[in-house]
Amino acid sequence: MALTAGIVGLPNVGKSTLFNAITQAGAESANYPFCTIDPNVGIVEVPDHRLNKLTELVQPKKTVPTAFEFTDIAGIVKGASKGEGLGNKFLAHIREVDAICQVVRCFADENITHVSGSVDPIDDIEVINLELILADLESVDKRISRVEKLAKQKDKEALVEHPVLVKIKEALESEKAARTVELTEEEAKVVKGLHLLTTKPMLYVANVGEDDVADPSGNEYVQKVREYAAADNAEVIVICAKIEEEIAELEGEEKEMFLEELGIEESGLDQLIRAAYSLLGLATYFTAGVQEVRAWTFRRGMKAPQCAGIIHSDFERGFIRAETVSYDDLMAAGSMGAAREAGKVRLEGKEYEVKDGDVIHFRFNV
Repeated sequence: MALTAGIVGLPNVGKSTLFNAITQAGAESANYPFCTIDPNVGIVEVPDHRLNKLTELVQPKKTVPTAFEFTDIAGIVKGASKGEGLGNKFLAHIREVDAICQVVRCFADENITHVSGSVDPIDDIEVINLELILADLESVDKRISRVEKLAKQKDKEALVEHPVLVKIKEALESEKAARTVELTEEEAKVVKGLHLLTTKPMLYVANVGEDDVADPSGNEYVQKVREYAAADNAEVIVICAKIEEEIAELEGEEKEMFLEELGIEESGLDQLIRAAYSLLGLATYFTAGVQEVRAWTFRRGMKAPQCAGIIHSDFERGFIRAETVSYDDLMAAGSMGAAREAGKVRLEGKEYEVKDGDVIHFRFNV
């Protein structure tokens, strides 16, 4: 399940500060020791109140949360698609991630210079998005020149691919991301094989000043980002990267008290983690027993044997069935035994599509 969300942004928008907060808040359990896999990759635990409630219900010897990766992408400047600054490194790293979290500066601070001289979040967004579009346009143009030759020779695959490439090229030339183009199922398969940067889902992270954390509604920059994101069918998470760095160093009651003082219920980082997790098309199922209550990450749409294989390949190979109950039904019943008596525990077979929040016991034979 090695899916990763990449953090991008212009210089001095708070990208590095946010990533520092992520690395400090890294997963610390034995199964996910926070170690930077690479200097720019951080593993984070996914905050989930359901795991805490299951732990209270089952009273296991240990509890293990699920986790996923954030990647800190090299900084970008205008002209990156032409190799300006660290452009080539930036684009190479973007190709390796599955979703993009774009950090946008929504605070004024005369002590922190802005790369373009003034704070303008929409201009910042458009600089990055245009560089991604230009890089994709170059890739599509190269592909079209190859496919056209094959199409003239009546190559079946080329005849299917060529009109799709033309459709994508037209969108990119209009400065629209490839993900905005309506495609049939067959066309979507063609585009997926192109590995375009602008097909990756985008999440905008509005980085505000400390005074705007409790109520960002009065921040005009945030409003502009929300309007832009709405047109892009994207979500906006509001954070203060500077405060997140401080929160990441706290635990338990100390953390709760600090959040209360700030007037917020949960950290922006927790919101960001959940939003990125969802953006990647990920969901969580649970296993629950006296030895261990554990959260497991799976891709939405996966079937029971594949989800069993996440635990161990033997579970998938020898899959018999999955004893399943939804989290809500289990909590309402008060115990697995009571859920069984109420007829809420189901025996699901190989074609069962696992749902977010399922509590599962896999039966297998190898």
